[in-house]
Amino acid sequence: QVQLVESGGGLVQAGGSLRLSCAASGLTFSSAAMGWFRQTPGKEREFVAAINWSGTRPYYTDSVKGRFTISRDNAKNTVYLQMNSLKSEDTAVYCCTAARSRVAGPRNNEYDYWGQGTQVTVSS
Repeated sequence: QVQLVESGGGLVQAGGSLRLSCAASGLTFSSAAMGWFRQTPGKEREFVAAINWSGTRPYYTDSVKGRFTISRDNAKNTVYLQMNSLKSEDTAVYCCTAARSRVAGPRNNEYDYWGQGTQVTVSS
């Protein structure tokens, strides 16, 4: 059974930073592309960032480029999302996701497994 468990969310002031972690189990993590999506009430789930199986190809939505960094540690079966210069519009539930393929992009249907999410709230 695949499990993705996020941590690191919380309340932060605008301009601050948070680091999200996602611990994966039940899958061959080193062969899986990983991603982060976010969702706010009443809106569709939005792609944030993705990284390929080896960690060499990160990919970001335009609104977070230069502020967020996705990375992974295959020895620890963990993917991270470092979020800097946070804005109020970054407030959302952030979900970790895994694909059975080695590379995945911004579409929901490229991913096979989803975590429950962690709340990030940015106060202005």
